[in-house]
Amino acid sequence: MDLKELRQRLTEVDQRILELIAERQSIVDEVGQFKRTEGRATRDFAREKDVIDGARYQAKALGLAPDLAEQLMTMLITSSLTKQERARVKAEGRGSGSPALVIGGAGKMGQWFVNFLDSQGYQVVVADPGGVVEGIQSVSDWREAGLDFAVTVVAAPLSKTVDILNTMAVIGWQGLVFDVGSLKSPLLDGLHKMAAAGCKVTSVHPMFGPDTELLSDKHVLFLDAGCADATAAARQLFSATMAQQTEMSLADHDRLIAYVLGLSHALNIAFFTVLAESGEHVPRLANISSTTFDAQLRVATKVAKENPHLYFEIQSLNHFGLEPIEGLLAAVQKIAECVRNNDETAFVTLMESGRSYLEGRG
Repeated sequence: MDLKELRQRLTEVDQRILELIAERQSIVDEVGQFKRTEGRATRDFAREKDVIDGARYQAKALGLAPDLAEQLMTMLITSSLTKQERARVKAEGRGSGSPALVIGGAGKMGQWFVNFLDSQGYQVVVADPGGVVEGIQSVSDWREAGLDFAVTVVAAPLSKTVDILNTMAVIGWQGLVFDVGSLKSPLLDGLHKMAAAGCKVTSVHPMFGPDTELLSDKHVLFLDAGCADATAAARQLFSATMAQQTEMSLADHDRLIAYVLGLSHALNIAFFTVLAESGEHVPRLANISSTTFDAQLRVATKVAKENPHLYFEIQSLNHFGLEPIEGLLAAVQKIAECVRNNDETAFVTLMESGRSYLEGRG
């Protein structure tokens, strides 16, 4: 065969592979329906392990790389879980046509909640002066949307959220209300005012980005603002998903988030700032990169594409924000001193201390 004929054979094989994947996805739909009918969990870790182990064994028997088979099956499993989770959210959704308002719904995270509530059967309205969401009723000012909403999500910038919560407290806003802010200290006064006014208010922090499709292994934080019924109702919205729900106090949130978000953001900003100011070009570095560098570069690239104004808010509005950044600065200085003084003992101590800390996570 010539090259053209060989490529045609590859095209035909690729087509058969895609047809088999489509057939697999059709079976996945039936499996998901069976799980819901029987009251079974969406995710079965034992089954996933069996599938991956079986694929690795079969790949080896066929002369293929087991890692390739594992990567392929992991992608298919993730796609299957995503389909089943979406179907469950839709099937178990309690919206039933009830009205829901997403303030800031034209933003990235706002749109995620628009789609999430819409999939549960809510009749969603978006209030956002910055734009509209195609196919969704939209208004520019949330105060013009009316008052009769079963659920209101405040996905506005923190500074705007403060004003919105304070105004809602005065109005006596009805229905479940929760913000999705990355920080809670700036919102405490407004949240407490709403609770004192008898509003059904709570606070939520989704620990994932707006591009997230599968909530398995993702965390959603629920912070009681003085109305336990509101917190329970907010948690119920996520009951059909595989998200890990965690309740924590408003008092603890920002101190811990300073490390979970503030430190990780600062570390990546420092990483790409050093590279940007080094004068070295990323393609050249990538051509000689290590596994560690590649992994760090992927994370830093994602961080660099995020909203810089939001990231500045997360750093500057957190009363605990400087502590981890100053800790990062001190840690870098310790490393520099080890290298400058050719102090291998101190360097090894740093690494062993870190290893001990990280191994204790479980």
